[in-house]
Amino acid sequence: MPNQTTQAVFLLLGFSDIRQLQILHFVVFLLIYLATIMGNLVIIILVILNRHLHTPMYFFLMNLSIADIGNISVNIPKAMSSSLMNTRLISYSECVSQVFFLIFFAMTDLVLLTIMAYDRYVAICNPLRYEIKMNLGACIQMAAGAWVTGVFCAALHSGGTFSTTFCSNVINQFFCEIPQLLKLSCNDNYTIEFGVIIFAAWLAFGCFVFIIFSYVQIFTNVLRIPSGQGKKKALSTCLPHLIVVSLFIFTGTLAYLCPTNRTPNDVVMMIAVLYSILPPMMNPVIYSMRNQEIRSALCKHFGWSLCSSQQMSIVLF
Repeated sequence: MPNQTTQAVFLLLGFSDIRQLQILHFVVFLLIYLATIMGNLVIIILVILNRHLHTPMYFFLMNLSIADIGNISVNIPKAMSSSLMNTRLISYSECVSQVFFLIFFAMTDLVLLTIMAYDRYVAICNPLRYEIKMNLGACIQMAAGAWVTGVFCAALHSGGTFSTTFCSNVINQFFCEIPQLLKLSCNDNYTIEFGVIIFAAWLAFGCFVFIIFSYVQIFTNVLRIPSGQGKKKALSTCLPHLIVVSLFIFTGTLAYLCPTNRTPNDVVMMIAVLYSILPPMMNPVIYSMRNQEIRSALCKHFGWSLCSSQQMSIVLF
């Protein structure tokens, strides 16, 4: 029988044992992290300061940016610290916190993206009732529901994962990830966590189906718009959200459907970097480049050289 213990610390998988590469990883992660934080903060500030952006769509976008800042702040600062200090240790409490907040922000992101799809559906398919359905009270309730759902799912996953004992403290990842933690369990009895995973999978699948259904209805109605200008305007408000949803779903699916037992460690880590960094980093870029109102607000408040119509055309097309 293996010695069943609750580990006081865990040992994470490092990117490299070569000191020069560790410093390079720190610098690269630092630049990515600062760019992501700055991009999402710009979105938040623009929505707060610009009266034209005080609409349901941008209210949910602001919440998405807040969640993205939290999402990338869960594991990247720890990875930077580990590379800089040349250590791979993480305490038990830090590991629990990482699991909790990763699930919290990921599920909040997913629910917010689903709500944003509903917002676009109502705006395009039922515009006469838009102000009634998407009033301030309803928007606050939906946003609060997204955050509460994230807390609920995070508590379930954290409780299910750490209710077991671990026979090893070596995590085959650069942060605490549930599939890697379950591989360290002293037994194969994952009844609690398996039930939680089934619940979360059905919730995620339901959100995915709702988003697909919403966009089928949206594109059906857009095709009925007689003017080309009207079609272009309707699509311009939907395209950034659709790109963000696709990026989020693609990276998440790639990460959790990848057979980790048969995948080299370097590939596992690169996939984790992809899904933990790419969506939070790209979301503000996508909304800034593909949304006329965001670009106008950027020009108004920051005076960026991107303001000329000729330069905008180059960037967009």
